[in-house]
Amino acid sequence: MARPLAGTVNRPFGRLGPLAVTAAVLAALASGFATAAAQTANDPGVYKGRKIADVMSFRGAGWLERASRIEEENPDALMAALPIEEGMLVVDIGCGSGYYARRMAAVVGPEGSVLCNDIQPQMLRIAEELARREGVTNMSTVLGTEDDPRLPEGEVDLMLLVDVYHEFSEPEAMLETMREALSPDGVIALAEFRLEGRTAAHIKLDHRMSIEQVMKEWLPAGYELVERIDSLPTQHLFLFRAAR
Repeated sequence: MARPLAGTVNRPFGRLGPLAVTAAVLAALASGFATAAAQTANDPGVYKGRKIADVMSFRGAGWLERASRIEEENPDALMAALPIEEGMLVVDIGCGSGYYARRMAAVVGPEGSVLCNDIQPQMLRIAEELARREGVTNMSTVLGTEDDPRLPEGEVDLMLLVDVYHEFSEPEAMLETMREALSPDGVIALAEFRLEGRTAAHIKLDHRMSIEQVMKEWLPAGYELVERIDSLPTQHLFLFRAAR
């Protein structure tokens, strides 16, 4: 069942309506925020032999809502693979424009809650506006930091990270704080474009991850693999829980 949310959560929205988002809306939103806050240069660094990718700017929000994403990623298949149920408290980490958060909101229903989490306030404003346009009322936004998503401790039933973990500038801290936010039976679903093979060749190398690299980073951080799903068109999908 849904639980009370932490004080960092704000602005709830209505139920999921038709996912009809135009590029013009996204462009207008992003351009409106462009003058409000400048991007800070970030040294990508290296973590366990992997180059950490640059964070995708809110100015690229339109790419997250592109029509070709349906064919490239099959989001319906990804959603079907998640252990998500009505009444859950779920989180979309690095939610961007809220593409998956809005889908999750439809599944958990009015008794559930979705936290749309990002480190860019401009992204959260875009996500809020798109949710408002679609009548989503059970989604709230949470502004996190590079080392803390600011989630309620021990309460989250499911976290989803889609093509975002590889951008974490502080992966160790994030892995720890995310684990602490999980409920006793909570699960983290991690989707990353495949480094192996050619299915994700259209994606830059530092925005892709191999199975070996994911396991190298997540298992020592106190997680155990529940399941790995390899049937998505371009992505690995891992289901993790806190190690027992």
